[in-house]
Order: sequence, then C-alpha cells, then structure tokens
Amino acid sequence: MGWQVYILECADGTFYTGVTDDMDKRLEAHRQGRGARYTRGRCPLAVVYQEACCDRSAAQKREAAIKKLSRLQKKCLIERSSVKGS
Repeated sequence: MGWQVYILECADGTFYTGVTDDMDKRLEAHRQGRGARYTRGRCPLAVVYQEACCDRSAAQKREAAIKKLSRLQKKCLIERSSVKGS
C-alpha cells in the first residue's frame, strides 16, 4: 500500500501517531509490546485514522504536523475520516 500515517486510540483514551509501510504488521507489533514505548501497557489499541502518503518523508512530515495538533483537533480529524476502528 505504501507509506501512511496513522493514529491509534489507546485503552486509556489517549492517541498515538506514527508512520508505517505495513499497517497490519505495525499494529501487531504495538499490540505485542514491540511497537512504540508509549503504547506498551495501553492495550487494547484501535486504528482510528489512516492517511496514505507518497513516500516515507511525506509520511514523517505529516506525522509531525498531526502531533502538533491539539487533542480536539485530532478528534475532528478522526471524525472526518472514513477509517473508524480496526
């Protein structure tokens, strides 16, 4: 599918934003505690947002922009997307 930026919703209601070129593999890594340190111990995790990017650099730039958004802005972004849940 190519590179994409994603947002996970953790069991405690917080959001984690990351990039990947294989969403299924990355989500499984998060769920097994091999993903980001932030998501360890915060399972279950749900993919609430995905956005395709043309390459890794574009995905990382978009990730940085999303991470600067407030929680409310992230919730609005998620609500406008068509991906809800995993």
